[in-house]
Amino acid sequence: MDNEIICIGCGAKLQAEDPNKAGFLPTSALNKAIEAEDQEVYCQRCFRLRHYNEIMPVDLNNDDFLALLNSLAEKKALIVNVVDLFDFSNSLLSSLKRFVGNNKFILVGNKFDLFPKNSRQSKIKDWMRQEANRMGLYPEKIFLISAARQKFLDELIEYLNANSQDQDIYFVGMTNVGKSTLINAIIDKMGDIKDLITTSRFPGTTLDRIEIPLDNGHYLVDTPGIMTENQLVAHLDPKDLALVSPKKPLKPATYQLLPGNTLFLGGLGRIDYLKGESTSFTVYAPREVYVHRTKVSNADEFYRKHNGEMLTPPVASKDLPELKGQEFHTTYKSDLLFGGIGFITVPEGCVVKAYTPGQIGLGIRRALI
Repeated sequence: MDNEIICIGCGAKLQAEDPNKAGFLPTSALNKAIEAEDQEVYCQRCFRLRHYNEIMPVDLNNDDFLALLNSLAEKKALIVNVVDLFDFSNSLLSSLKRFVGNNKFILVGNKFDLFPKNSRQSKIKDWMRQEANRMGLYPEKIFLISAARQKFLDELIEYLNANSQDQDIYFVGMTNVGKSTLINAIIDKMGDIKDLITTSRFPGTTLDRIEIPLDNGHYLVDTPGIMTENQLVAHLDPKDLALVSPKKPLKPATYQLLPGNTLFLGGLGRIDYLKGESTSFTVYAPREVYVHRTKVSNADEFYRKHNGEMLTPPVASKDLPELKGQEFHTTYKSDLLFGGIGFITVPEGCVVKAYTPGQIGLGIRRALI
């Protein structure tokens, strides 16, 4: 009997045997849930996330998640790939074409509200489409939204409504991109149920698919986020994750640099200016990330001495990969990407070396702003 009761927060089957496994609920609470069949029940993990913002570890199996996604090719469905605009290349599901089959899919770029106010939607959408095409992915449409602030959702909801008349809609993506937050926002806009699905800034909140019935007989389906070592969030302690997850639009901070100068983004990013004229670099990063300018010649020693103290974040993450660099030569005004943290706009004609832990999230694009 208890195996048939599902946590409405994360989708896991409720059980009282193992507190380290998904869906755990103390026996007394589980018995109450069995007796009150019509009540909505959250597992202990979801309860603590919702009320105390406290993450409880749980055994996760990525293979189960991938098997669930692989089954999508056999269904008639619209696939919605939710991506983090601040970690686009690592949150885009490059293997999506395998999951999609003959179904259509759309791209939804989350956290658009964190871009500076003068950002042009058309420019960001063009960049997203080009990057997706480069990976062999051809989205039917692209939307920019803010799930957390419930902004820019009307056009997306109208599209989903029109396309859910004869099929279910599956939301897929990497961990921590805001899938569950987006579905909660859609449900909130469409009805009066608030915060049905457990959301948090911690990876791996949704543990099994969650089906939300629509009036037309079809479903919105939230699937578990896929975990990958290529995302910085997979390596960060929750305290550091809170620091690098921006809550307000990123304000540009401009630094005048000469060749031989270094900028640190806390202890999670670094850029060395190697060759070019005296020029300005513009940093777009969360306010909690301490930006420090020094000289390339003493940057290694400065990092060894001050990482985790003056250079924060990290403040709590242990065993992060060593900073590893890659050289870039800008032939036009470019954004150097520090996936999961932010970006730095660099003029054309500069030679720079950018670093992140293990080169995670490093990239370059034509400047969007």
